[in-house]
Amino acid sequence: MTITTLHMPSAKPLLDWYDRHHRDLPWRVSPRMAARGVRADPYRVWLSEVMLQQTTVQAVKPYFEKFLQRWPEVTDLAAAETDAVMAAWAGLGYYARARNLKKCAEAVATEHGGVFPDTEEGLKSLPGIGDYTAAAVAAIAFNRQAAVMDGNVERVISRLYAIETPLPAAKPAMREKVALLTPATRPGDFAQAMMDLGATICTPKRPACSLCPFRGACEALKLSDPELFPVKAAKKEKPVRYGAAFIAVTGDGEILLRRRIDSGLLGGMTEVPTTAWTARIDGETSAAAAPFEAAWQASGTVTHVFTHFELRLSIWRAAIATKVTMDDGPNDGWWEPVTNLEAQALPTIMKKAIAAAIPLAFKTSKG
Repeated sequence: MTITTLHMPSAKPLLDWYDRHHRDLPWRVSPRMAARGVRADPYRVWLSEVMLQQTTVQAVKPYFEKFLQRWPEVTDLAAAETDAVMAAWAGLGYYARARNLKKCAEAVATEHGGVFPDTEEGLKSLPGIGDYTAAAVAAIAFNRQAAVMDGNVERVISRLYAIETPLPAAKPAMREKVALLTPATRPGDFAQAMMDLGATICTPKRPACSLCPFRGACEALKLSDPELFPVKAAKKEKPVRYGAAFIAVTGDGEILLRRRIDSGLLGGMTEVPTTAWTARIDGETSAAAAPFEAAWQASGTVTHVFTHFELRLSIWRAAIATKVTMDDGPNDGWWEPVTNLEAQALPTIMKKAIAAAIPLAFKTSKG
């Protein structure tokens, strides 16, 4: 019989719970599958972990399946056109992840013979793989005893030990606790069990403590209200930035697009012409800043919240009789049929801008 104390919680109750209540996810090898000899595919584990950063499971599932259909192996992704990868990623956000995804696949294909390194150190040598992703892939794909800590795990650990230090300052102490808890056997299942526990039982609001396998060891449950944890530092109010977007449409239904430079926010993605807004400065908002002269008509304002700021774009639309040739160096534009917009690498903010000017644009797009 396993005895659990407040100071020395055991991983066994969690693993027993996971065996019965794990989520079925398209990238996961379940305990039953593992018992039949199925082994985790490092490519699938890595792809899912990159996609899941700052994104929900439900949002990731269709993207994950689409990527696997188009690029079933890491070598296929390495050989893909960068624009095709960016277009397939469009809508998931945090587009530097997509650029690094492609670079990492290329490194695995060319420098490692298409085989992922099986240690945290080896994984961290790859482009775009940091501490979290390296630990997750090492544990889940290679059964390494690595301490995996995402937002769900932070919440579980903060409550289990009643950690009063606010985030993000508490992260190092939390990681030490996770490392101590992670067992030498089944570390990958333990990591996934911690994530599932935080996602389904130890939730931010109204956690189902009566169903938790750690309920007998949870200091927050014994001493106070678990919802008080994790303690978070006061959030700074996000600054608001302003700019304008210009939607030019021809009589036969083509729209002017251009490609953003590879570096910086939304790097390498497709956009409509906009003014020079950034996370730190505002851009012009009037029709006077349009890329060329036309009868620009105001089409409202759209708002999009990025990680560190909020952007408000004034939308301008013009009906164009004759296509204009753009000559902006790296931002050379092209004219794309509105019916083909879903195939473009348009981030969410650009889709919002286009939809404000052409309400049916994405309902008529062929995709």
